[in-house]
Amino acid sequence: MGRLENKSVLITGAASGIGRAAARLFAKEGAKLLLADIQEKAGRETAKMIGRDGGKAVFQLSDVTKEDNVRKMVEKTVDLYGSLDVLFNNAGVELLKPLHETSEAEYDRVININLRGVFLGCKYGIRQMLKQGRGIIVNTASAGGIIASTDAPVYSASKGGVIMLTKTLAVDYGNYNIRANCLCPGFVRTAMNDRFLEHYEVVDPIQNRFCDCVPIKRPGTPEEAARVALFLACEDSSYVNGTALVMDGGIAAG
Repeated sequence: MGRLENKSVLITGAASGIGRAAARLFAKEGAKLLLADIQEKAGRETAKMIGRDGGKAVFQLSDVTKEDNVRKMVEKTVDLYGSLDVLFNNAGVELLKPLHETSEAEYDRVININLRGVFLGCKYGIRQMLKQGRGIIVNTASAGGIIASTDAPVYSASKGGVIMLTKTLAVDYGNYNIRANCLCPGFVRTAMNDRFLEHYEVVDPIQNRFCDCVPIKRPGTPEEAARVALFLACEDSSYVNGTALVMDGGIAAG
């Protein structure tokens, strides 16, 4: 049996990157999936990939900044599968700009998606998990929420907020058989981080100053991040609660 056999899982940001890789891996481990994303075409393609592989996944167009959308995606998961066993709040965006050049609208967009979206997902996810008497929450934060990086003050603030929100959930709801942990990726090759490279005019992502500061000397892959998310989402991590699990190739160790 797979590590998520017959578990109902909701993943946000499932259209690409870590979300897509996690969705495909979770399905192979036996999960029944509700995939949520604002990118409809790519999100439906993720669901089709899983179906072609023999898995079970339904896509729902959702904006994690809108409370009604988030409530409905949790309700849809329960309607389809009878429960919400795992909530993976993965949707996020980046912003690479010095603080003095950042507009209020840009600030609001990053905080609304990265932090408010996690808050709303947890709010409605926990309500359902309390009814069930169990549940697992995994929130995608970032190594950037722990270590400051150049030109990313708002992004780092949003991810630092996700980490502390997750820790408080672990304290508040552990007694209700609900665990909450963070996945904190470093530089992972996704479409979002490709835009990061373009911002700094980096042509070769392998031979550049970003990878030079990584002890492993290469970027991570979405599949590697997905395997860490799987660990946090299954009973392999049954006594892990309130942690910010960093997978950054060793940057934070320095």
